[in-house]
Amino acid sequence: MDVFFMKLMKAIQVSKPGSAFELIQTEISEPTKNQVRIKILACGVCHGDALVKEGGNYPGLSYPRIPGHEIIGVVDKIGSDVTGYELGQRVGVGWPAGITYDGGFAEYMVTTSSELVSIPEELNEVEGAPLLCAGVTTFDALKNSGANPGDVVAIQGVGGLGHLAIQYAKNMGFKTVAISRGSDKKELAEKLGANIFIATEEQDAAKELQKLGGAKVILITAPSSKAVSELLSGLGFDGKIIIVAGINDPIQIFPNQLLVGRQSIQGWLATDANARKDTINFSILTNVHSIVETFPLEQINSAYEKMMTAKVHFRAVLTME
Repeated sequence: MDVFFMKLMKAIQVSKPGSAFELIQTEISEPTKNQVRIKILACGVCHGDALVKEGGNYPGLSYPRIPGHEIIGVVDKIGSDVTGYELGQRVGVGWPAGITYDGGFAEYMVTTSSELVSIPEELNEVEGAPLLCAGVTTFDALKNSGANPGDVVAIQGVGGLGHLAIQYAKNMGFKTVAISRGSDKKELAEKLGANIFIATEEQDAAKELQKLGGAKVILITAPSSKAVSELLSGLGFDGKIIIVAGINDPIQIFPNQLLVGRQSIQGWLATDANARKDTINFSILTNVHSIVETFPLEQINSAYEKMMTAKVHFRAVLTME
């Protein structure tokens, strides 16, 4: 008599909005047409995962769901009609994995081949995983900001997004200004490439930016509506504030400020595989590194809590044993 043995994996599941993370044993899915199965090596824990954990209005989000969208792993099985990938190849996956379909808080996942980006061997999977969202978000925003080499570009926040944005801004040739609340991150910001550091507890950041001629771009990487309002007057003519952090509170602005200086405020979200590919290539070429704290899959609660309270140093990454 034939006996069927179901292959199982460990995963972290959210069963409904607001529910706790659950460590489960679930069946390992088989890839179908145009799909690839990945054995996951590392997955970053991102503020975007709160959309699944707490519940949010996003097309395609349903429950139960396995979160995780900063993923690096190896190709484990290939479905039909897939070309360009082979077994054992290192690949990465980003958004909307873990949102519209099960993602990287697991030992295995299945995704379409069009979502994959090749990960060169020289990129460590633990440091590389955050580049699939935090890196893409900041790199792509700066790349498309309209700033030119030599322009003043300010990075608000020296945290999970900001520490990468400073490196990208410096390597793109911008006059890079790091803005943080206190001076405790000054040494790190300068080491990462900041030409100038402004501590808002000690200085008026907008006035300091105007002394430099005004910022061409101010990238908001920490979720503070107050910071957006206060920094607006630090823009130069034709300057732009770009928001890449999730801000839930209203932003107070005076439209005449935008009118007189021909200024603007915009959000930026990078989700396509080409943006991920460009980010990975640029990061390797210019030696951009994410600073990470690692946690085993079973410690998701600790990783998530430290990430949400900004106590992690600087990105939380789950590793699979």
